[in-house]
Amino acid sequence: MLLEDMVPEAWVRGEVSNLRRQSSGHVYFTLKDAESQLPCVLFRVEAMRSGLDLRDGQQLLACGRLSVYEPRGAYQLIVKAVLEDGVGKLRQQFDQLKARLAAEGLFDAERKRELPARPRTVGFITSPTGAAVRDFISILQRRGWRGRLVILPAKVQGREAAGEIAAQLANAARLKIFDLLVVGRGGGSLEDLWAFNEEPLVRAVAASPIPVISAVGHETDFTLCDFAADCRAETPSAAAELISSAYLAQLENIADFANSLRESGIEEVERRRNDLALLAHRRQAVSPHRFVEQHFLRLDDLAGRAQLAAQQELSAKSEALHRTAAALAARDPVNRVELEMANWVGLRQRMKRLVATSLEPQKKSLANLEHRLQETDVSRVLARGFVILSSTEGIPVTQRAQLRPREKVRARFKDGEAGLTAD
Repeated sequence: MLLEDMVPEAWVRGEVSNLRRQSSGHVYFTLKDAESQLPCVLFRVEAMRSGLDLRDGQQLLACGRLSVYEPRGAYQLIVKAVLEDGVGKLRQQFDQLKARLAAEGLFDAERKRELPARPRTVGFITSPTGAAVRDFISILQRRGWRGRLVILPAKVQGREAAGEIAAQLANAARLKIFDLLVVGRGGGSLEDLWAFNEEPLVRAVAASPIPVISAVGHETDFTLCDFAADCRAETPSAAAELISSAYLAQLENIADFANSLRESGIEEVERRRNDLALLAHRRQAVSPHRFVEQHFLRLDDLAGRAQLAAQQELSAKSEALHRTAAALAARDPVNRVELEMANWVGLRQRMKRLVATSLEPQKKSLANLEHRLQETDVSRVLARGFVILSSTEGIPVTQRAQLRPREKVRARFKDGEAGLTAD
């Protein structure tokens, strides 16, 4: 806090590195020169107001005030305004050296060598304590690579890094045990990776008698060693995958060949088995025993057919004889008389049935008439509760007007008669 109060806002010139843009819109970067570096923060509002497209290697003039980030106790510059101050020195050096070496043909595609498909011994020139070597080894183990890996230790950052890496390249060439070399390290800023842009190392990579993979930084990081090497891998992990992929592809080819060989063997055995079966069948077909058996079968077949033909002929003759006997029997006078008698008896029976059938309606009609007559019988009427009135002379009385007052009448009931006097 004391330093914040004592140091007023100031302008700082430097080269941008470690640029990070947050989703919040804030921009974090480092301003540095050949001797020092200063972390900086450009908040979203000021970043939008500046209108600059900040990038690594850019030379800036930044105006701001010092502040302390208390969780880490680190000083940083809170930037209020930025101005572009030309291209960074390191970027200029990079572009100039790249153009000069390219003009010499150092980066030509014709100089690139094809990587060995199955390298038995691979040398990795890197820092033995860095995360890159651990990731490299982990990927090779996970993918089942069976070659030999030798770590050739060297510094990968600082003034001595380029010389140590070049020395290890020369050492690997003298040992003559390597099929492939990998030069690399993890990601970092442009200055962190600058050792891989130094001309002596770039020329040593290009001159290596052993094929070289350059695996420096992240996917977006490019160094001059990437252009000079026979192959560039985006990261050390990508280099490990590239090496093991060829091995895995070879394993797959071997497995495919083994499967093809096994299938071919199975097909050949099956074909031979079919040939043997066919030969056995042919041998059986021309066997004397088979010949005798076939003739016995043919004789049995012919005997069966002859017996069947005889039975059919006998059945036909027997049927014709029965038809002839029936025809003769039909022409015998005795049989004809018996037939006529049988026909006469049948005719009489049919006539009786016909007469009985024709008289049935008359019988039913007579029965109905008899039933109606019985229903109209006087005794049946009286039995149902009716009374018959008649005068003393026996004339039936059917109306009230036929009676005179005090006239005597006779009443006939179910169980007898009685005399009555009219009112």
